[in-house]
Amino acid sequence: QVQLVESGGGLVQPGGSLRLSCAASGSIFSINAMNWYRQAPGKQRELVASITRGGRTNYTDSVKGRFTISRDNAKNTVYLRMNSLKPEDTAVYYCNAVGVLAQAVDALRLGDYWGQGTQVTVSS
Repeated sequence: QVQLVESGGGLVQPGGSLRLSCAASGSIFSINAMNWYRQAPGKQRELVASITRGGRTNYTDSVKGRFTISRDNAKNTVYLRMNSLKPEDTAVYYCNAVGVLAQAVDALRLGDYWGQGTQVTVSS
């Protein structure tokens, strides 16, 4: 059983910073990639940042230079440092783990998992 638990969301003023974290738990052997998505009301969920097992990162244009994704493979944890936050960053942020190799009750399983989402609100 694999679960992703997120933390770090909240209310912050424009220009402020937050750090989101997401820890994957379970009998996990490896995770291919970890991602952060966000979804604002009435909008499609968008990929914000991704990081591979080897540490290669990618960002959507709107957050480049402001957000930093990182991961600790030993802890199966991914982080998103968000600086210079803008009101348009307001959304529910979701952690996503892709290519998770884990031990199920009767076999190894390769699957994808999502966190529950954490609200980030940027407002004065």
